[in-house]
Amino acid sequence: MPPGPPLPPPNPREAREVPLRRSWPVALVHAVQDRVGAALGWAPRPAATMQNNIVWRDGVQVMRVDLHMHTEVSHDCRTPLRDIPTWMLRTNTRVIAVTDHDQHRGGPELQAIIRDQGLDDRLSVIPGEEVTTSEGELIGLFLQERIPPKLTPEETVREIRAQGGLVLLQHGFDPLKRYRLRPEATERIAADIDIVETFNSRLSRHRWNRAAAEWAQARGLPMSAGSDAHTLRDIGEAWVETPFRTVHTPTQLLEALREGVVAGRWTHPAYAFGQKQWRNFNSQFRR
Repeated sequence: MPPGPPLPPPNPREAREVPLRRSWPVALVHAVQDRVGAALGWAPRPAATMQNNIVWRDGVQVMRVDLHMHTEVSHDCRTPLRDIPTWMLRTNTRVIAVTDHDQHRGGPELQAIIRDQGLDDRLSVIPGEEVTTSEGELIGLFLQERIPPKLTPEETVREIRAQGGLVLLQHGFDPLKRYRLRPEATERIAADIDIVETFNSRLSRHRWNRAAAEWAQARGLPMSAGSDAHTLRDIGEAWVETPFRTVHTPTQLLEALREGVVAGRWTHPAYAFGQKQWRNFNSQFRR
Protein backbone atom coordinates (compact mmCIF):
# COMPACT_ATOMS: atom_id res chain seq x y z
CA MET A 1 0.00 0.00 0.00
CA PRO A 2 1.42 3.46 -0.84
CA PRO A 3 2.04 5.85 2.08
CA GLY A 4 -1.29 7.63 1.99
CA PRO A 5 -2.96 9.59 -0.82
CA PRO A 6 -0.89 12.02 -2.91
CA LEU A 7 -0.34 15.26 -1.04
CA PRO A 8 1.04 18.60 -2.28
CA PRO A 9 4.26 20.00 -0.85
CA PRO A 10 3.68 22.23 2.17
CA ASN A 11 3.24 25.94 1.75
CA PRO A 12 5.53 27.54 4.37
CA ARG A 13 3.12 30.48 4.64
CA GLU A 14 0.24 28.25 5.72
CA ALA A 15 -0.42 27.50 9.37
CA ARG A 16 0.56 24.03 10.56
CA GLU A 17 -2.64 23.80 12.60
CA VAL A 18 -5.70 23.60 10.34
CA PRO A 19 -9.15 24.04 11.97
CA LEU A 20 -11.57 21.23 11.24
CA ARG A 21 -15.09 21.78 9.96
CA ARG A 22 -17.48 20.10 12.35
CA SER A 23 -20.95 18.86 11.42
CA TRP A 24 -23.81 20.82 12.98
CA PRO A 25 -24.83 17.94 15.36
CA VAL A 26 -21.30 17.82 16.81
CA ALA A 27 -21.17 21.60 17.07
CA LEU A 28 -24.57 21.61 18.81
CA VAL A 29 -23.46 18.99 21.35
CA HIS A 30 -20.31 20.95 22.13
CA ALA A 31 -22.32 24.17 22.50
CA VAL A 32 -24.67 22.50 24.98
CA GLN A 33 -21.73 21.08 26.92
CA ASP A 34 -20.12 24.50 27.13
CA ARG A 35 -23.34 26.18 28.29
CA VAL A 36 -23.92 23.55 30.99
CA GLY A 37 -20.30 23.86 32.07
CA ALA A 38 -20.58 27.63 32.28
CA ALA A 39 -23.76 27.35 34.36
CA LEU A 40 -21.98 25.01 36.78
CA GLY A 41 -18.89 27.18 36.96
CA TRP A 42 -16.57 24.81 35.08
CA ALA A 43 -13.63 26.13 33.10
CA PRO A 44 -14.06 26.26 29.28
CA ARG A 45 -13.33 22.97 27.57
CA PRO A 46 -10.82 23.31 24.70
CA ALA A 47 -12.19 20.47 22.56
CA ALA A 48 -14.93 22.73 21.26
CA THR A 49 -12.32 23.94 18.74
CA MET A 50 -10.42 21.08 17.14
CA GLN A 51 -6.89 21.56 15.84
CA ASN A 52 -5.64 19.46 12.95
CA ASN A 53 -1.86 19.46 13.35
CA ILE A 54 -0.23 18.40 10.07
CA VAL A 55 3.51 17.58 10.08
CA TRP A 56 5.81 17.25 7.08
CA ARG A 57 9.27 15.71 6.66
CA ASP A 58 11.08 16.42 3.39
CA GLY A 59 7.81 17.11 1.59
CA VAL A 60 6.03 13.99 2.93
CA GLN A 61 3.18 14.17 5.41
CA VAL A 62 3.98 12.01 8.43
CA MET A 63 2.04 10.79 11.44
CA ARG A 64 2.56 9.17 14.82
CA VAL A 65 1.42 5.67 15.76
CA ASP A 66 0.83 4.69 19.43
CA LEU A 67 -0.10 1.03 19.90
CA HIS A 68 -0.54 0.81 23.69
CA MET A 69 -2.96 3.04 25.60
CA HIS A 70 -5.94 2.88 27.92
CA THR A 71 -9.34 4.56 28.27
CA GLU A 72 -12.20 4.83 30.74
CA VAL A 73 -13.02 1.21 29.87
CA SER A 74 -9.94 0.11 31.86
CA HIS A 75 -10.37 -0.23 35.61
CA ASP A 76 -7.39 2.06 36.29
CA CYS A 77 -8.02 4.83 33.74
CA ARG A 78 -10.52 7.71 33.53
CA THR A 79 -9.84 9.06 30.02
CA PRO A 80 -13.22 9.62 28.30
CA LEU A 81 -13.44 8.09 24.85
CA ARG A 82 -15.06 11.25 23.46
CA ASP A 83 -11.97 13.33 24.35
CA ILE A 84 -9.46 11.21 22.45
CA PRO A 85 -10.04 12.31 18.80
CA THR A 86 -9.23 15.93 19.66
CA TRP A 87 -5.98 14.94 21.34
CA MET A 88 -5.01 12.69 18.42
CA LEU A 89 -5.43 15.58 15.99
CA ARG A 90 -3.58 18.00 18.23
CA THR A 91 -0.56 15.71 18.63
CA ASN A 92 -0.59 14.25 15.10
CA THR A 93 -1.09 10.80 16.63
CA ARG A 94 -3.14 9.53 13.69
CA VAL A 95 -3.18 5.82 14.57
CA ILE A 96 -3.75 4.36 18.02
CA ALA A 97 -4.53 0.93 19.40
CA VAL A 98 -6.99 0.93 22.28
CA THR A 99 -5.66 -1.78 24.59
CA ASP A 100 -7.78 -1.68 27.72
CA HIS A 101 -7.11 -4.20 30.47
CA ASP A 102 -9.07 -7.38 29.72
CA GLN A 103 -11.70 -5.35 27.85
CA HIS A 104 -12.37 -4.91 24.15
CA ARG A 105 -15.30 -2.51 23.69
CA GLY A 106 -13.26 0.72 23.94
CA GLY A 107 -11.80 0.36 20.45
CA PRO A 108 -15.09 -0.17 18.58
CA GLU A 109 -16.80 2.59 20.57
CA LEU A 110 -14.02 5.04 19.74
CA GLN A 111 -14.21 4.04 16.07
CA ALA A 112 -17.91 4.94 16.12
CA ILE A 113 -17.19 8.32 17.71
CA ILE A 114 -14.61 9.10 15.03
CA ARG A 115 -17.04 8.12 12.26
CA ASP A 116 -19.76 10.30 13.79
CA GLN A 117 -17.36 13.25 13.83
CA GLY A 118 -16.42 12.72 10.17
CA LEU A 119 -12.77 12.06 11.02
CA ASP A 120 -12.32 8.53 9.71
CA ASP A 121 -10.22 9.80 6.77
CA ARG A 122 -7.79 11.39 9.24
CA LEU A 123 -7.71 9.05 12.25
CA SER A 124 -7.45 5.28 12.65
CA VAL A 125 -8.31 3.24 15.75
CA ILE A 126 -7.24 -0.38 16.12
CA PRO A 127 -9.45 -2.39 18.50
CA GLY A 128 -7.22 -4.29 20.89
CA GLU A 129 -6.93 -5.66 24.40
CA GLU A 130 -4.17 -5.98 26.97
CA VAL A 131 -4.92 -9.53 28.03
CA THR A 132 -3.93 -10.88 31.44
CA THR A 133 -2.66 -14.38 30.74
CA SER A 134 -1.73 -16.90 33.42
CA GLU A 135 1.91 -15.76 33.06
CA GLY A 136 1.65 -12.03 32.47
CA GLU A 137 0.15 -9.60 29.96
CA LEU A 138 0.04 -9.80 26.19
CA ILE A 139 -1.60 -7.45 23.67
CA GLY A 140 -3.89 -8.54 20.88
CA LEU A 141 -4.59 -6.12 17.99
CA PHE A 142 -7.42 -6.09 15.41
CA LEU A 143 -9.70 -8.07 17.70
CA GLN A 144 -13.37 -8.68 16.97
CA GLU A 145 -14.35 -9.58 20.53
CA ARG A 146 -13.04 -9.78 24.08
CA ILE A 147 -10.52 -12.47 25.01
CA PRO A 148 -11.03 -13.79 28.55
CA PRO A 149 -8.19 -13.41 31.06
CA LYS A 150 -6.23 -16.16 32.82
CA LEU A 151 -5.70 -18.32 29.74
CA THR A 152 -2.20 -19.60 29.14
CA PRO A 153 -0.01 -17.50 26.82
CA GLU A 154 -0.35 -20.17 24.15
CA GLU A 155 -4.15 -20.22 24.46
CA THR A 156 -4.22 -16.41 24.32
CA VAL A 157 -2.16 -16.44 21.12
CA ARG A 158 -4.59 -18.94 19.58
CA GLU A 159 -7.54 -16.73 20.52
CA ILE A 160 -5.87 -13.70 18.89
CA ARG A 161 -5.05 -15.67 15.76
CA ALA A 162 -8.61 -17.03 15.54
CA GLN A 163 -9.85 -13.44 15.22
CA GLY A 164 -7.30 -12.58 12.53
CA GLY A 165 -5.37 -10.40 14.96
CA LEU A 166 -1.74 -9.60 15.66
CA VAL A 167 0.25 -10.52 18.78
CA LEU A 168 2.19 -7.65 20.34
CA LEU A 169 4.76 -8.21 23.10
CA GLN A 170 4.76 -5.15 25.38
CA HIS A 171 7.11 -4.16 28.24
CA GLY A 172 8.28 -7.77 28.40
CA PHE A 173 11.91 -7.04 29.30
CA ASP A 174 11.50 -4.90 32.42
CA PRO A 175 11.90 -7.14 35.51
CA LEU A 176 10.14 -4.52 37.67
CA LYS A 177 7.00 -4.48 35.55
CA ARG A 178 4.46 -6.26 37.74
CA TYR A 179 2.49 -7.87 34.91
CA ARG A 180 5.16 -8.40 32.28
CA LEU A 181 5.05 -11.68 30.39
CA ARG A 182 7.42 -14.10 32.12
CA PRO A 183 10.67 -14.70 30.21
CA GLU A 184 10.03 -18.44 29.89
CA ALA A 185 6.58 -17.74 28.41
CA THR A 186 8.07 -15.20 26.01
CA GLU A 187 10.48 -17.79 24.70
CA ARG A 188 7.72 -20.39 24.28
CA ILE A 189 5.60 -18.10 22.08
CA ALA A 190 8.47 -16.23 20.41
CA ALA A 191 7.63 -17.68 16.99
CA ASP A 192 4.06 -16.33 17.27
CA ILE A 193 4.93 -12.73 18.15
CA ASP A 194 4.19 -10.28 15.32
CA ILE A 195 5.30 -6.96 16.86
CA VAL A 196 7.65 -6.02 19.70
CA GLU A 197 7.14 -2.84 21.72
CA THR A 198 10.65 -1.37 21.81
CA PHE A 199 9.75 1.98 23.39
CA ASN A 200 7.44 2.14 26.38
CA SER A 201 7.16 5.46 28.20
CA ARG A 202 6.58 3.86 31.60
CA LEU A 203 9.37 1.31 32.09
CA SER A 204 11.50 1.41 35.24
CA ARG A 205 14.64 2.14 33.21
CA HIS A 206 15.15 3.13 29.59
CA ARG A 207 17.68 0.29 29.15
CA TRP A 208 14.81 -2.23 28.96
CA ASN A 209 13.57 -0.52 25.81
CA ARG A 210 16.99 -1.10 24.28
CA ALA A 211 16.86 -4.75 25.36
CA ALA A 212 13.51 -5.15 23.61
CA ALA A 213 14.89 -3.53 20.44
CA GLU A 214 17.85 -5.92 20.40
CA TRP A 215 15.51 -8.89 20.86
CA ALA A 216 13.29 -7.73 17.99
CA GLN A 217 16.21 -7.00 15.68
CA ALA A 218 17.67 -10.45 16.27
CA ARG A 219 14.39 -11.98 15.05
CA GLY A 220 13.63 -9.49 12.29
CA LEU A 221 10.36 -8.42 13.90
CA PRO A 222 8.56 -5.08 13.38
CA MET A 223 9.00 -2.66 16.28
CA SER A 224 6.39 -0.43 17.85
CA ALA A 225 6.06 2.20 20.57
CA GLY A 226 3.47 2.50 23.31
CA SER A 227 2.75 5.35 25.67
CA ASP A 228 0.93 2.96 28.04
CA ALA A 229 -1.25 6.04 28.55
CA HIS A 230 -3.55 6.18 31.56
CA THR A 231 -4.44 9.85 31.11
CA LEU A 232 -5.41 11.79 28.00
CA ARG A 233 -2.19 13.78 27.85
CA ASP A 234 -0.09 10.62 28.01
CA ILE A 235 -1.40 9.46 24.63
CA GLY A 236 1.29 9.86 21.99
CA GLU A 237 4.25 10.16 24.40
CA ALA A 238 5.75 7.14 22.62
CA TRP A 239 5.33 6.76 18.90
CA VAL A 240 6.43 5.41 15.54
CA GLU A 241 6.72 8.21 12.99
CA THR A 242 5.78 6.98 9.53
CA PRO A 243 4.29 8.38 6.29
CA PHE A 244 0.63 9.29 6.70
CA ARG A 245 -2.02 6.72 5.81
CA THR A 246 -5.17 5.28 7.29
CA VAL A 247 -4.74 1.86 8.89
CA HIS A 248 -7.56 -0.69 8.79
CA THR A 249 -5.84 -4.07 8.42
CA PRO A 250 -2.91 -5.95 9.98
CA THR A 251 -1.02 -5.78 6.69
CA GLN A 252 -1.34 -1.99 6.54
CA LEU A 253 -0.12 -1.66 10.13
CA LEU A 254 2.92 -3.88 9.59
CA GLU A 255 3.86 -1.91 6.47
CA ALA A 256 3.54 1.37 8.38
CA LEU A 257 5.75 0.10 11.21
CA ARG A 258 8.43 -1.18 8.87
CA GLU A 259 8.60 2.25 7.18
CA GLY A 260 8.67 4.12 10.48
CA VAL A 261 11.05 5.28 13.18
CA VAL A 262 10.48 4.51 16.87
CA ALA A 263 10.76 7.42 19.31
CA GLY A 264 9.24 8.77 22.50
CA ARG A 265 9.62 10.41 25.90
CA TRP A 266 10.53 8.17 28.83
CA THR A 267 9.26 9.20 32.27
CA HIS A 268 10.46 7.70 35.55
CA PRO A 269 7.58 5.67 37.09
CA ALA A 270 7.62 7.63 40.37
CA TYR A 271 7.25 10.91 38.52
CA ALA A 272 4.73 9.36 36.13
CA PHE A 273 2.51 8.32 39.07
CA GLY A 274 2.38 11.86 40.44
CA GLN A 275 1.82 13.21 36.96
CA LYS A 276 -1.11 10.82 36.47
CA GLN A 277 -2.80 12.00 39.66
CA TRP A 278 -2.42 15.64 38.66
CA ARG A 279 -3.64 15.05 35.11
CA ASN A 280 -6.66 13.10 36.36
CA PHE A 281 -7.54 15.97 38.67
CA ASN A 282 -6.97 18.59 35.99
CA SER A 283 -9.00 16.64 33.43
CA GLN A 284 -12.15 17.26 35.44
CA PHE A 285 -12.06 20.84 34.14
CA ARG A 286 -11.23 20.06 30.50
CA ARG A 287 -12.85 18.22 27.63
